[in-house]
Formats: sequence, C-alpha cells, structure tokens
Amino acid sequence: MLSGKAAIVTGSTSGIGLGIARALARQGANILLNGFGEPDRIDALRADMAAEYGVGVVHSPADVSRPADVAGMIAQCAESFGSVDILVNNAGIQHTSTVEAFPGEKWEKILAVDLSSAFYGAKAALPHMRRNGWGRIVNIASAHGLVASATKAAYVAAKHGLIGLTKVIALETARSPITCNAICPGWVLTPLVEKQIDDAAARDGIPREAAKAGLLAEKQPSAEFATPEQIGSTTVFLCSPAADQIRGASISVDGGWTAQ
Repeated sequence: MLSGKAAIVTGSTSGIGLGIARALARQGANILLNGFGEPDRIDALRADMAAEYGVGVVHSPADVSRPADVAGMIAQCAESFGSVDILVNNAGIQHTSTVEAFPGEKWEKILAVDLSSAFYGAKAALPHMRRNGWGRIVNIASAHGLVASATKAAYVAAKHGLIGLTKVIALETARSPITCNAICPGWVLTPLVEKQIDDAAARDGIPREAAKAGLLAEKQPSAEFATPEQIGSTTVFLCSPAADQIRGASISVDGGWTAQ
C-alpha cells in the first residue's frame, strides 16, 4: 500500500517506534530510523529490515530536542528517498516527580523531546508533503494526552500539547491530501516496561506475573498490555485511503484507560 513512500519514525531504534517502522516497511515504505544506540546494533537492525521487507532503510542519529537536528533529519530523508511522505513523531522521554520537586532542566528537556520536536518536524516536512500532493503526520501521544496522573507534570503537559498541535495541523491541512492525527497508547509492552515489571517484582519480592498485574490494574481495565505491533497497525491504518477523512483525531489504544 505504501510502496515508494518515504517514512520518518522518530525514536524508532526500539520499542513502539520500532514496531511502527516495521509495520510501515511491511507495507513497502522506505524508512528513516531515528534514535540512539550502539552503532553496530543499529547497522544490523537497518540491514535486517532492508533485507526482510525489501525497502530502503537509513538511520539518523538526530537529537530531536535540537531543532537544527530535526531539520537535518527531514532533509536526510528527502535526499535519501526523494521525498518525505510520512512523519511519525514518536520520540519521548519521561521523569516523575511532584511539581515542587520537579527539576527545571527535566521539564525543559521533556517538552523539547515530547512536544517541540513534533512542531519542528512538521514545520520541515509539510513543504515536502505539499509539493508531493500527499502526506501523513502521526503523533504518538499517550493516554496522558487525554487524562493526567500525579508526578508526571512535564509528560502530561507535553502530551496534552501534542494533541492540540495535532488539531491545529489538521485544520491547516484540511483542504489538502495531507492528514494529521494522534495515537494515544496506554501501557504498551516494550523493553522499558518489561524492565519496570522485573524491577517491581524484585523490589516487592513477588512473582513477575503479579508485578505485571499490579502495573495494569491501576489504569488499564483490560488487564492486558497493548503491543508495539498494534500501534504500528494503527499507524498503517491512518496512512491508508480509509483514513482520508480522519483529521485531527486522537485514537486511543489503551485497554479502556480513558473510558473510565
């Protein structure tokens, strides 16, 4: 479905971003991976994806908290593949603390990575999409883009802001073949969450399954994790003709978290 399209997925060397990149590559899109990691591992990942899906795969080490890096990443995609058709703003970081104790530098960094990077990415990518006569911007927000939790001031503020940015871009592109939407995952089973489960089990001296159940019970009524593959499939849907008139939407993939 996406043969010949060029897709950028930020924060895609692991976790949700990698699941999204694989789903887009499976549909024939050339992929620009972005993120940090061991160079050898990233080279192997890039080569494996290219061989498995028969698409072009390049990597950008851009630090998306830096606007110049974001602009350079967009330019790299255009140079590598001749276009920028799909931009998935997925990169995100987290820190937990009460507002009184929240370090100012953590606040600034989280807003830069989780919110401002999406603005600078869209700003640089939209001219390419307008020239091509087609484009998709998918912002990976969170259940925390719709509701809040204590001790997550910067993350919640950034993700709420990302939902607002999604709506603005959708309105500004409403009479074009470019759409912008957000996906709002709840708990997703990624390596980072796996480690959180293992740490909780060790800390509390309980079985791993009990730690997993405890993590889900607080927020996610389904008592099941979403998967990176499900977030990837939702992204593919938003890039399909069936989603041509889905504009400015926030699609929850959260096991009922925000239905409560």
